[in-house]
Amino acid sequence: MKIDLNAMSMKELKELQKQVARHIEGFEERKKREALSVVEEKAKALGFSLNDLVGAAGAKKRKPAKPKYANPADKSQTWTGRGRKPRWVDAALKAGKALEDLAI
Repeated sequence: MKIDLNAMSMKELKELQKQVARHIEGFEERKKREALSVVEEKAKALGFSLNDLVGAAGAKKRKPAKPKYANPADKSQTWTGRGRKPRWVDAALKAGKALEDLAI
């Protein structure tokens, strides 16, 4: 199929560009589905489901970090030392305490 691009108007060229982009995206999605089907069949032939294999290798869940610091005024308020400092930590530091003073 040969298309004479020189004979096309700007509007026709842009429409052709949109169609090509849609077809490329559809092609990629189709190829992904085909690959997924092949992988699922291979896993099934080996006696596994794809979720069994992907879940085992992909999404390992981490345990929550253990708290390292506690609020001296309320021991139920803890902080692991990761992320933003809680307000009670900032208040204690501003009051002159060291972070080590809050350690559990």
